[in-house]
Amino acid sequence: MILYGLKNCDTCRKALKSLPQAELRDVRKDGVPDAVLAAALEKFGDALLNTRSTTWRGLDEGQRQAAPIELVKAHPALMKRPLIDVNNTLFLGWNNAVEADIKASL
Repeated sequence: MILYGLKNCDTCRKALKSLPQAELRDVRKDGVPDAVLAAALEKFGDALLNTRSTTWRGLDEGQRQAAPIELVKAHPALMKRPLIDVNNTLFLGWNNAVEADIKASL
């Protein structure tokens, strides 16, 4: 199980606490593999982008028009977190429903 997120993100920390077997991959330092990013974009669409983030607000309108995959590659903190890969099944975000779905799939 791989959790793509940020080591300083409170939501990622909560997820890691509930999923001790997960390995954190810091998206700023390690990035997200292209295949995983493409699969996540196909599954979650524009929900993959965190448009409420400080990073998003710092982009000008022209930058915001770029393809979501290019935005996440250029600005990893724009990705909604965490993105969790459990045996090639992807989950996005962290709440009770996501936690239950992940634990049910184990």
